[in-house]
Amino acid sequence: MLELSFLGSGNAFTPDGRYWSSFLLNGRYLFDAPPTLLPHLKRLGVPPTDIRAIFISHFHGDHFLGLPFLLLEYLHLTPRREDLHIVGPPGVEKMIEGAAEMAFPNLSHADAGYQRCYLEVEAGRQQTVNDLRFQAFPMKHGGGKLASFGYKLRLDEKVLAYTGDTELCDELFALAEGADVLVLDCNYSQGKGPDHLSFADVPDIRRRLPLSTTIILTHLEAEPDVSGLEGMLVAQDFATFRFP
Repeated sequence: MLELSFLGSGNAFTPDGRYWSSFLLNGRYLFDAPPTLLPHLKRLGVPPTDIRAIFISHFHGDHFLGLPFLLLEYLHLTPRREDLHIVGPPGVEKMIEGAAEMAFPNLSHADAGYQRCYLEVEAGRQQTVNDLRFQAFPMKHGGGKLASFGYKLRLDEKVLAYTGDTELCDELFALAEGADVLVLDCNYSQGKGPDHLSFADVPDIRRRLPLSTTIILTHLEAEPDVSGLEGMLVAQDFATFRFP
């Protein structure tokens, strides 16, 4: 079974009452870590120590700047004993530890009682983290100025794909191939713009993917009307979707 609990569903500007997009898979695997990560985990009643691995799609602040607060929680309030696995683009350890040190001096060097295990993604290659096999796919985002990745993984005989932030590109369809659930960037509610997908792209994506792939729209600026599109869901802050 796949269980996706959304900690947020909005884009970087937190529009329409939505917080920054992120979701938790089966209560154990976190996809992106926005600034509201810690309070939203607590609101959902998820113990922070339940997280086994964190997948960071790219290094824009709305996708990773919640991590220093999570690490601070482990140090002072909710002791962690199991290793924490953090997956991300090349340079992930330097970026996360640097952010932690900037936010709370000496946090990155503190003896926290567990190890932070970093894994840099290699595009297209089968990799493993915490016994979970996954692939990373390069996405088109940031004008070539930063590496951005989507992720595909199999869990309990179901396949999940997550685009992170991306424009329309061939890699998106390679990522989505064989997925039971695709969590899809849908930043622009009207028209089109740089660096992201828009709702105008969604009908074409829906047509090109089998109806066996359920699409969940996130990273939103407004509530899209998906009533005419089959197999389409819209993420909401604190909503949970289950796929048996």
